[in-house]
Amino acid sequence: MPISLEICVDSIESAVAAAAGGADRLELCRALRVGGLTPSEDLICGVRAAADIDIFVMIRPRSGNFVYSADEVAAMMQEIEMAQRCGASGVVLGALTTGDDVDVEATTALVAHARPLQVTFHRAFDLCGDLERALNDVITTGADRILTSAGAKEAVQATERLARLVDLSQGRTRIMAGGGVRSQNVRDLVTESRVRDVHSTLGFSEWCKNLDWNGAAEDHHESASLPRYIVSESDVRAMRAILSELEEATSAGGASRRR
Repeated sequence: MPISLEICVDSIESAVAAAAGGADRLELCRALRVGGLTPSEDLICGVRAAADIDIFVMIRPRSGNFVYSADEVAAMMQEIEMAQRCGASGVVLGALTTGDDVDVEATTALVAHARPLQVTFHRAFDLCGDLERALNDVITTGADRILTSAGAKEAVQATERLARLVDLSQGRTRIMAGGGVRSQNVRDLVTESRVRDVHSTLGFSEWCKNLDWNGAAEDHHESASLPRYIVSESDVRAMRAILSELEEATSAGGASRRR
């Protein structure tokens, strides 16, 4: 079975690099410093025009927790409509209750509103107190995929729990491993957890001086700099190569067992 590679991006430049490097899918966000928020319509449409692969748009109206009011859910539905207009392939979203459970009612409504787009339930999942119950709740909402580190800071630290989620999902939703995934650890992650979807913020931050409206650089004080997130085509290509090797090994193993 193929192993899909999703790369998180926040610009047209990074989207083009990820696509050229062999990514199967993009997660498009803005404000990655706060975990990602809904990107602008211009950015979604620009990435859609520049990258000929699946684009999943983050639907998150604000930073902070994932407990949303009725008005915020209504705003998220409008953001979903914006993603649809721009030709997105899917959306990424999630809502929780004050008790750290999946908000099944709100999420079900959002998933239904997103159709026929695919839906990924994002890493709000990892904040749930009972991940196995949360898995069943997400399945109830109809979401196609769950992005998770199985509650750990990095996915590679929770390969046994990820494998358990893969087993429990029984094909009713896909488990996508994310959180600290890099070329150095993706082989062990996939081999031990048996996930077939991998997500990575496979980029680096470049610090750039702010410019005023006249294009003049501000002073060199640290506060005058902001991080610019950049995805490298070569880094994506390296990870894609490892995943392709794992696909071939799995196929060869399966063929050997059938003989």
